[in-house]
Amino acid sequence: MRNETVRSETTPSHDVVLFSTADWDHPFWTNKQHVAAQLAERGFRVLYVESLGLRRPTVSGRDLTRIGRRLRRAWQSVRQVRENLWVASPLAIPWHDSAMVRRLNDRLLSAWLTRTCRRLGFERPIAWTYNPLAGKLIESLDPSLIVYHAVDDLSAAPHMARATIELAERELAQAADLVLTTSESLQARLIGHNPHATHYLPNVADFDHFSQARSDGLLPADLAAIPAPRIGFVGALSSYKVDFNLIATVARARPDWHWVLIGQVGEGQPETSIAALSLPNVHLLGPQPYAELPNYLRGFDVAAIPCPANDYTRAMFPMKFFEYLAAGRQVVVSNVPALISFGDVCQRVDSPEEFIEVVARMLSASPRVNEAGVQVAARYTWQWRLDQMLLLVDRAWRERQVASHGTSSPTGCAPPRAKAG
Repeated sequence: MRNETVRSETTPSHDVVLFSTADWDHPFWTNKQHVAAQLAERGFRVLYVESLGLRRPTVSGRDLTRIGRRLRRAWQSVRQVRENLWVASPLAIPWHDSAMVRRLNDRLLSAWLTRTCRRLGFERPIAWTYNPLAGKLIESLDPSLIVYHAVDDLSAAPHMARATIELAERELAQAADLVLTTSESLQARLIGHNPHATHYLPNVADFDHFSQARSDGLLPADLAAIPAPRIGFVGALSSYKVDFNLIATVARARPDWHWVLIGQVGEGQPETSIAALSLPNVHLLGPQPYAELPNYLRGFDVAAIPCPANDYTRAMFPMKFFEYLAAGRQVVVSNVPALISFGDVCQRVDSPEEFIEVVARMLSASPRVNEAGVQVAARYTWQWRLDQMLLLVDRAWRERQVASHGTSSPTGCAPPRAKAG
């Protein structure tokens, strides 16, 4: 299974250890799984390290189930899930605000990681992390390059060790060879720690997959049973991400409009209450398979991103935005500053009254397909962004060589390029 690429001081590793904040088999893939899968497809060998438990666990059934699953997996060896891609589920004590716990985690996990990389034959891998608390683990790798991909303000999410995460993120950003951010807010916060190495690349979508919503086809039975017009939402149904009060206010004011909410209730926030959504025209359809999402989007008359105003949403760039656009949906958004620059393909609102006014206008428009949005979404694809990332990785590698040796890479020893997407 060894990669036979000849390596030297001037040849970067094609081994990547990716520190995720999500488990590989989570039903809704985000940046972590998509980037790992795409790197593997491009010829990189990737070790995907599942979440180390950033959020303090609660006594909810969901958290206890997840802890049990992690305990079972910890006894398994690293598992290969596709060509060039392995997944590991190490155990970590999730009380990261304790200095003693952090030291114990670092010692045990560093030893585990060294053994795992040796077994896989990984040599001075690229450390690619979404977890700002992975600093000590990264040090143990002696990495050829450090990439920090900041996709959320994790310190602002519920049950997080905020001060610990903020300090660790600052230190990681300063040490990284490359810092990638998915919103202008994250970019503004991190660029001061490492100005030359910090770059903004927004979230993207699988354009081809979600474009299927624009073709003719039958609606899923549970959606077809709901009267139109339908206002739809796909994503985690947690109160720090979704404004339930806005949804309830609009639903009461317009009983002829039906809300369709697809996703896991309480994802990342087990104490979430959906009591406000107990209305006859609000329909919770639960999580749906990724392959089926275009079929659900096909039945949305309007797609919504109704967020509350808080530190987390101020830094987020919702992945669902380009998914909605690829599906040709009209999009209405509240409290997502990252989408201000996309005001020509979505409508931003500040109140339930404005939401009602905008949606009424969208429903009266003909045709309802958001053609301008489709054209924009076609530019923001996973393939496009990975190409941009790898160009930045290539540049960061060359600059690291200059800093280390005082000269650029010799002719004929330039970094090997991954195959085109």
